[in-house]
Amino acid sequence: MKRIKEVIVVEGKDDTKQIQRAVDADTIETRGSAISDETLDLIDRLAQTRGVIVFTDPDFSGEKIRKIISDEIPEAKHAFLKKADGVPDTSQGSLGVEHASPQAIQDALSSVYTESDENPEVISKQDLIAAGLVGTKEAKERRLEMGEILHLGYVNAKQMQRRLRMFGITKKQFNDALKQIDEEGYNE
Repeated sequence: MKRIKEVIVVEGKDDTKQIQRAVDADTIETRGSAISDETLDLIDRLAQTRGVIVFTDPDFSGEKIRKIISDEIPEAKHAFLKKADGVPDTSQGSLGVEHASPQAIQDALSSVYTESDENPEVISKQDLIAAGLVGTKEAKERRLEMGEILHLGYVNAKQMQRRLRMFGITKKQFNDALKQIDEEGYNE
């Protein structure tokens, strides 16, 4: 089983159990979207010594947690689970990491990016409009596909440009993903 050096930040104990079925890793649990100052301090200390990977559920609460941690700890790495991989087997559960297969978790962790504010290639709002990622009826689906191809998670129109910049996505990577969406189709 692959050993992960960084500590993985998850939402709860069920996420921890599922992560540990997929990889050999230590986790820290936020226990919900209201992260305590104590937990944030611990995550910050771990980021300085071992590094951290934020791996939250692909839903509103997960994105809220991700934003809180990113604002406080910009050097944190991020792994994104595709929504389709976090769907529960029954209609009783909610979307989350605890429902992902070990393979889906391993795939998400193998595509970890480190956030970067240093990106000389800015993808402009005009680029997003020209790519059909903003302002069309297909824009939401195209953003979803773009997020999956580039391992950015789902982002809305307002977040797209920021997320591309945060993860240092180059124009070449952006254009290659667009080509995949437009020419090859993207259905995973």
